[in-house]
Order: sequence, then C-alpha cells, then structure tokens
Amino acid sequence: MATATAEQAVPRKAAGINLWDYPWLNPKLLIGATLVILIVIMGLIGPLLWDVTLARVGTSPLNLPPFWVKESDLHPPSHPAHPLGTDNSGRDMLALILTGAPSSLQVGFIAAGVGMTLGVILGFTSGFLGGWVDNVIRTIVDASLTIPQLLVLIVLASYVRPTVMTMALLLAAFAWRGPTRLIRAQALSMREQGYVRMARLAGSSTLSIMFREMMPNLLPYLAASLAGNISGAILGATGLEALGLGPTRVPTLGMTIYYSIRASAVLRGMWWWWGFPIVVLVIIFTGFFMIAIGLDEIANPRLRGIKA
Repeated sequence: MATATAEQAVPRKAAGINLWDYPWLNPKLLIGATLVILIVIMGLIGPLLWDVTLARVGTSPLNLPPFWVKESDLHPPSHPAHPLGTDNSGRDMLALILTGAPSSLQVGFIAAGVGMTLGVILGFTSGFLGGWVDNVIRTIVDASLTIPQLLVLIVLASYVRPTVMTMALLLAAFAWRGPTRLIRAQALSMREQGYVRMARLAGSSTLSIMFREMMPNLLPYLAASLAGNISGAILGATGLEALGLGPTRVPTLGMTIYYSIRASAVLRGMWWWWGFPIVVLVIIFTGFFMIAIGLDEIANPRLRGIKA
C-alpha cells in the first residue's frame, strides 16, 4: 500500500509538467497580448506625458527630423521638443502616433465587436436550428461573400462623411460573415453532443442551450475569431485611409500615411513621416496574429503537441 502511495506521489516535474503547461499561459498568447496592451497603454498614458495638441496643423516647426538624425543639407537641425520629428504641415510625429494608434484600434474594436455580435447570433441560429432557417442564413452569407468588399467600401466611404464611428460601421457591414460561418460549423457539430441532448430533455429553452451550454465551449474560438477580425478591420481602415477616405479631424495611422504619400515623403527622403506609423501598425498586426495563434492552440490541444 505504501509503495502504491509513493508511486502516486511522484513529483509532477518528473512527468515533464510545469507552469507553462497550463493552456492559458500560452507563450504566443502572452506575447501578442503584451504587444497590444503596450499600444493601448501608450494611447492612455501618452496624452498625460506629451502634449497631443501638437498633432494639429501648424503647431510645430516644419520638416524636423528625429533627434538622432544628423543635420544635413536636406534636413534642418532637430529639436528636443520634437524627438520623432515633424511633418510638412507642422505636426509633431510623436503626437500623431499617440493619438492615431488609439483611433485605429477604436475602429478595429468597434467593427469587429459589431461583426462578432451579428456572427454569434446568426451562426448559432443557423447551426442549432437548422432546416429552412439554416438554408436562408447560409444563402445570405454565401451571396455576401461574392460582393467585392473593397470596391463597395471605397464607394460608400466616398459618399459618407468619414468619422471614426462611420468608418467602423462601414467595416462592420462585412465583418460578420467570417464569424457566422465559423460559429455555424461549430454549432452543427456541438448540437449532437450528449450535454446538449440532456439539456433538451431537461426542458431548457433554445436560447439557454445556445448561449449557456454551447457558447462557453466556443470561447477560445470566438476570441481567436475576434482577434483576427480586429486585425482585419484595422487593415481595411488603413487601406481606405491611405486612399484619403478616412477621418480628417481625428488623426489615425492610415491618414498619417496618406498625408505622407501626398507630400511625396518617399521621394523627398522624409522616411519618418510614414515609417513610424507603419512600425506601430506592424506591432498591432503582429500582436493580434500572435493572440489568434495562441487561442487556436488553446482551443485545439493537438496544436500544442498533445495527443488525444
């Protein structure tokens, strides 16, 4: 008896189990979340440490380079009050980044949130109820996928007065299709599970089964889909803004890139006009990509090398 107890008391580390084996401590998820949180903190704390009113036109000297760029014939001397330089409209680049990054994130979160909400409702309704309801919703989704999204967004954005909210709602009009298909496919397989059948026999309502029994099991999938949708919405907004179809009163990363293109920043060698916004966008996209990959590994143990 003592021998059996001793065998059961083998240290966990002998089996190769440690703290990082806990699924939610996924390294990719933590790295991605850290990158996104840093951008969010920058947007929250930045205005307290820096004068973001310098993002307005004419509030700073023109064409100052970053502080580490040496003075040359092409660039005037740098100024300690503008560490990342200024553009040709007299706007401080650091102030533009501190105000533009939160605006771009806001567009992504609103668009993805609205799209995910519609996707959850339509996906669960289609997959769980089935029948003619499933046929109607599936037909609508398949038909909408044939619509050229970028072309429609360009036409709509050219007629609608661009603001952060209208930009987000325009993108949300196409952000529900992916979550709807994902959730429908999961609901089709989950509705035949034993716990769903037991809930039916217990007399639970349809809404209770969908949102209290099935949805908790889909949280990693939903979170991964949300992260991908946020990244896609920010990318779509940046594309429209780079064409000059974004908000003009509120600085965004895409509009900053548009103004640099319009001012021929590449030909003039003013790399900091477009370089810093692109770096921030790369950090954002990398963060959400890592989050999505980490959540996929949490939802699917086989991706973590665990055999079923």
